[in-house]
Amino acid sequence: MADDQLSAVFGALADPTRRALLARLSEGEATVSALAKPFDMSLAAISKHLKVLERAGLISRGRDAQWRPCSLEAGPLAEASAWLGDYRRFWEGSFDRLEQHINRITGSDKEEEEP
Repeated sequence: MADDQLSAVFGALADPTRRALLARLSEGEATVSALAKPFDMSLAAISKHLKVLERAGLISRGRDAQWRPCSLEAGPLAEASAWLGDYRRFWEGSFDRLEQHINRITGSDKEEEEP
């Protein structure tokens, strides 16, 4: 994934309304009206959020007569998750090393004697 695409994905995910829209779309496609129902905002405001998600490649909009159902596009999420995975391995390794260090200085790495 290109860096600018990754930036668009993380930028889109930065907003809680857009994350909620993606969560709803993970259950299946929906119209803009259906997506807007749980929110206290106008259809125009929801449409702006959907445009951000669409530009980031996180959703697609189809054409079904008058309807424009929105669908989740999980590919960019998987790519962002893979990018984060490299850092997850770093932090897990850091925590493992910290645990080893704490065990070494507290003497917890010795086997406990049985009574």
